[in-house]
Amino acid sequence: MQIHIDEARLLNELQTLATFTGVEPDPKGTAVTRIVFSPDDLRARAWLKEIAVKEGFTIREDSVGNTFIRWVGAEPQLPAVGTGSHLDAIPHAGMYDGTVGVLGGLEAMRALKSSGLQPRRSIELLLFTSEEPTRFGIGCIGSRLLSGTLDPTRADSLREANEPADTARSLAEVRSAAGFAGSLASVVLPANYYHAWVELHIEQGPLLEREGIPIGIVTNIAAPASYRFTITGFGGHAGALLMPDRRDALCAAAELILSVEKHTLATGAIDTVATVGTCDVYPGAVNSVPSGVILQLDIRDTDPARRESVMQAIRADIEELRRRRNVTIAEEFINADQPAQSSEHIVQVLEDACAANGIPYRKMVSRAYHDSSFMACIVPIAMIFIPCRNGVSHRPDEYAAPSDIARGTRILAEALAKLASE
Repeated sequence: MQIHIDEARLLNELQTLATFTGVEPDPKGTAVTRIVFSPDDLRARAWLKEIAVKEGFTIREDSVGNTFIRWVGAEPQLPAVGTGSHLDAIPHAGMYDGTVGVLGGLEAMRALKSSGLQPRRSIELLLFTSEEPTRFGIGCIGSRLLSGTLDPTRADSLREANEPADTARSLAEVRSAAGFAGSLASVVLPANYYHAWVELHIEQGPLLEREGIPIGIVTNIAAPASYRFTITGFGGHAGALLMPDRRDALCAAAELILSVEKHTLATGAIDTVATVGTCDVYPGAVNSVPSGVILQLDIRDTDPARRESVMQAIRADIEELRRRRNVTIAEEFINADQPAQSSEHIVQVLEDACAANGIPYRKMVSRAYHDSSFMACIVPIAMIFIPCRNGVSHRPDEYAAPSDIARGTRILAEALAKLASE
């Protein structure tokens, strides 16, 4: 079987997809903003479906907009082999995150079809809805619903995160307006829907490029947990409020942020990472002592117990901060996910494909989470990583070389062919 990956076609389609955005040109690269269910997102979906129909693949969409593009196999009653990723992009992002997995998956299917292969099992490309948390404050909505790990009622009640409370719409309202009606309870996939799942993705980190290795095979995916801390002190005029009388909420917040860093580093584990990514200060004036601060924490690990040990150490520091600085600190739990483990069998299939093509690879952990994290709850999974320049992602200068994209797509195609024959 001769598999030909059309690198030029794949690159052209990635570049076309990047035009479905309202972002102004950026001198550092291709800036893409594609929020789920926005006009740009809906145009990108329609464009993808048009290509798939021309290739003779079948299409179905569920109530939240997950889109299934299927190449029907010789034994269509068997569980299918799946691949895919997402098209939505955070504001001012790049053109490769998620899209390489979607268009690479499409190209892999076309290449296999052109080779004359008739797969035993159906091969399906899945476009996930809302992998990014931008619009509704939680990521991977589509895959969470597919895997049954997100309650449909809770999902429909999610509200737009970056809109004023009195105008923010619910997911139920937004998806309905986008043309996706019906109960979210129907989204969950039936048992044994998939036989295997493989996702192609840029690494979003520097290791492959740094080590000169073209393929990463993901063995497990770290799991994030999210918390919100509200710190309340006592503010006042920056000149009139004397230093001994202050209960500066921002100073307490600064110590809390350093506590997060200290205890994360103290684990000694490279797979433990924590980030305080937002700091909202009230009243936010240069001549006013801060009386309130809201911090949001993202903490990730391949080991949930180690992740929780970091949180316990941070909480001990919080108790000391409350007493010493005479502030109140309220912790709000947002979400916690479990890490995902790749299938040893699928990992071996990917290793065999790399070896057959003489392509060096390394086994590695994904410290970013993906839709595959939740697909792992219902199907054996693995992921293929390709290098991205300087490890950069979620920025306009995000970049993956065409040759690396084509190479990853080839390994994906060979893995899909093998898994579909089982």
